Amino acid sequence: MKRRSFFYFLAVSVVVLLLTGIGGCYWLVRGSPLTLLQGGTQATPEAAIFVPKQAPVMVSILVNPDRLEKLRQAIARPKERRRSRLEVDQIKTTLLANTGLDYRHDVQPWLGDEITVAVTTSDYDRDQYNGQQPGYLMALATKDAEKSREFLQLVFSKQAIAPTDLEFEDYKGVNLVYHKPHSQGDNLGLQPSTRILSGAVVGDRFVLLANHPRVIKDAINNVQAPDLNLTTSSHYQQALSQLPPRRLGLTFLNLPGVISWQGLDTAQTYESQIIALEANRKGLLTETTLLAASTHEVAPLPQLSKPVGALEYIPVTSGLAIAGTDLSNLNNTALSQLWKQVAQVSTSGYDAISRLINQPLANLQQRWGIDLEQDIFSWVQGEYALALLPHADRLTSDWIFVTEKSAVTTEGIARLDTLARQRGYDITTLPLGEQKIAAWTQLTTAPLATNNSEEGAITIKAKVLGVRGATDKYEILTNSVDAMDAAFKAYQAGSLLNDAKFQASTEAIPQPNAGYVYLDWTATQSLLERQLPALKLVEVIAKPLFDNLRSLTVSSYGSEPGLLKGGVFFRLNG
Repeated sequence: MKRRSFFYFLAVSVVVLLLTGIGGCYWLVRGSPLTLLQGGTQATPEAAIFVPKQAPVMVSILVNPDRLEKLRQAIARPKERRRSRLEVDQIKTTLLANTGLDYRHDVQPWLGDEITVAVTTSDYDRDQYNGQQPGYLMALATKDAEKSREFLQLVFSKQAIAPTDLEFEDYKGVNLVYHKPHSQGDNLGLQPSTRILSGAVVGDRFVLLANHPRVIKDAINNVQAPDLNLTTSSHYQQALSQLPPRRLGLTFLNLPGVISWQGLDTAQTYESQIIALEANRKGLLTETTLLAASTHEVAPLPQLSKPVGALEYIPVTSGLAIAGTDLSNLNNTALSQLWKQVAQVSTSGYDAISRLINQPLANLQQRWGIDLEQDIFSWVQGEYALALLPHADRLTSDWIFVTEKSAVTTEGIARLDTLARQRGYDITTLPLGEQKIAAWTQLTTAPLATNNSEEGAITIKAKVLGVRGATDKYEILTNSVDAMDAAFKAYQAGSLLNDAKFQASTEAIPQPNAGYVYLDWTATQSLLERQLPALKLVEVIAKPLFDNLRSLTVSSYGSEPGLLKGGVFFRLNG
């Protein structure tokens, strides 16, 4: 059996420990006054001194994972405590399989309050003949240098085929150990970029592990020549200054470096991004800041200091709701430019998002024969709210669009009526309770589906393209009479705007902001799993998070020249 890459184990461990930490934060937000709500013991990753300025990605956890696990055990109910312990033990057992190592015995005694992983370069040897060889570096803070050295010796003794397979080298006062390269490959079955594991204990403060000794040597050079490391990057420091002080972890991305690492060819608007994770008593907030390569002219995002009133017509049962103000210049905003860049950089991620948000809108455009930007968004100058109402028994969803009336609203509605008539639809006025609504309808014929019907009998059906209604302040568009009825009933019986769970999610977002994208996980989970089969795998990996996730809310709350800020709030049980 081929051995598993130990570096792979460590890299995956960071992700799992972070996700375990997220699950652990669930216990924090149930009312505990303990200090972890204030973040980790340090504000920034100390290991950034090992990471070069041009590194594509750096991910750091700024709190010892055992602190979170112990807290979970301390305040959980007995049944939940047993389940939590079993889940964490299972994760650690699986990750350490075939390594001969035990977390509690070999790692826990010396592991400190920081774990940082970085892709330091897209090609560490710059050899055009062997393709790109990314450099991977992991830095683990140690609170016991002697025990961490014992750990390093244990790692390499278990990974080595024979003692002669190991190389020891003194590099600028640091003792390095690494596997010798094998010209014909090795029995680890790994790619050249990941098979040569190298390690060192630096300054009695950090254990460094990498996929090649050159990566560790470069890390040491970065410390001794400070202008080379990430801490002296102006973009990194500017991004850090935008973050709140309460951080459990953060990620920094050098976007041109990411593009080079992934071999992409795309235009760049934003050059770097930083993401921080913090906990509060209602859930977890990930805040992000994007910095542009240069100050560029974009339309400012309208900022709101209070909830969008159009949400009064959005039912509580909505699986997805988007609310804000002024869509007339959306294409020229910083948020739109970011969306286009994400679409180019991450096709798979973009496609996944498109299935949830873009696909219903694309279907609407095709069905109505319209261009949303020109025929609807162009005259939406006030508040708006768009919601999808999922159905448990089918993949499709109903939708509701509410927009505040303005000077150009009447003209926009008239334009939709004209387009409907051009497609052969009539404008039919119908009563709906105490309201009057208009439906774009088209009569069709079909065989009468009854056993007692005469041969050749047919029935007449009305095909509904869409429905529109109005109040004193808002225009409402839906895809069906049922959806319009749900909108009016929401106003009377209780809407999303007045829902306590929605309020808890939006109150965690800083104000003023540009509005929200709100996803009710409990209402859309089955729909998303049908549309995105890979999501089930993510749920298994991130089980501590998804077991307690109830909703997530996305918002942007700052678009200064050259800078875009936003966040995602995960509302958890409690």
